[in-house]
Amino acid sequence: MSFKRFDQDDIVISAESITSPIWSGDKTTLSSFFTSSTQTGGASGDYYYDIFQTQSTAPGAKVQFSIAYADKLGRGGVNFNPAVSQSSPTSTIYGQYRSLVLGDEEAEFTFGGVNSDSFWALAIDRARFKEKLLPGTLDLQLEFSGSDGKIRNLRLTDDSKAVSTVTFNDAGRVFELCSGSLGDLHTTVNSNGYSFESGSYGKLLPDVGVILLNNKAISAATGSQGGGLGIDFPVNTGSNAAGNNPRVMFDAITRAANFRIQSEETISSNFVFVRVKNSEFNYSTNPSLITGSGELRHNVMIDSPQSYITAVGLYNDNNDLLAVAKLSRPLLKDFTKEALVRIKLDY
Repeated sequence: MSFKRFDQDDIVISAESITSPIWSGDKTTLSSFFTSSTQTGGASGDYYYDIFQTQSTAPGAKVQFSIAYADKLGRGGVNFNPAVSQSSPTSTIYGQYRSLVLGDEEAEFTFGGVNSDSFWALAIDRARFKEKLLPGTLDLQLEFSGSDGKIRNLRLTDDSKAVSTVTFNDAGRVFELCSGSLGDLHTTVNSNGYSFESGSYGKLLPDVGVILLNNKAISAATGSQGGGLGIDFPVNTGSNAAGNNPRVMFDAITRAANFRIQSEETISSNFVFVRVKNSEFNYSTNPSLITGSGELRHNVMIDSPQSYITAVGLYNDNNDLLAVAKLSRPLLKDFTKEALVRIKLDY
């Protein structure tokens, strides 16, 4: 017998969730941040900053995420055409994320029910995570130095642990950013962790690896408990002006030196149980056992045949080989022995 058809009970399908760090070097927390003068000084630097875990020219340097600033009216950016207002890199970024997240050119961004025309977008580099980000693991700290010399800190997480119903949009699942860490909310200002009067601090879009930071709430948060007092976050909202606002957020993240989030991947597995009965597969198919005249080289194989199972091939109904599973060591098989080989296929 060369082939044996599997029974329905011989194949079991399962799925499990695997959590892993996303930053280079398998780091859970990123605490060092660097830009590339070549990138930020080039044409793409008008749109976004690539952020590295070490000097961009150092061996092993890789992009971890990018920072972009979006404004519906093009504020904080130089117009492409002086004669056409509200058309700059910041309005282009706004339109890009509106298409990605909202899927409607007429839709407005709302953060916790409050409209906002401007935000930062932190896009995790696709090479850093395999499938999606893991909600509840976000811990992003921002640090500002006010004009009064005081240091102000803001710590953000998502509300995935607090909501009972998950919201979806064109980018997949959506969670609001709140004051807190690792999914636990700080409710000093609001019971939902939002800012005092400017809605949530942003959104986590785990299925596309994007974090949006609400400018209105972030700026207000630098004041008195998010009340909008003492706004010292130096955001440039001038029209037809090079605001360099990605640098503003980069400095805030660099000062705090704490950006933590993990990735999640669903691994689907097929478990195939190969059951070999005592009467099966006892004769070797190795051609070296047969002489040129068609006789067995070893007479012992006539009365006491035996074989060694070294690999299992999986075939379809057309006898096409689909996969091969190799055993770690040969398995002796004869009429006095039965075998069970479990094969796991991950994809």
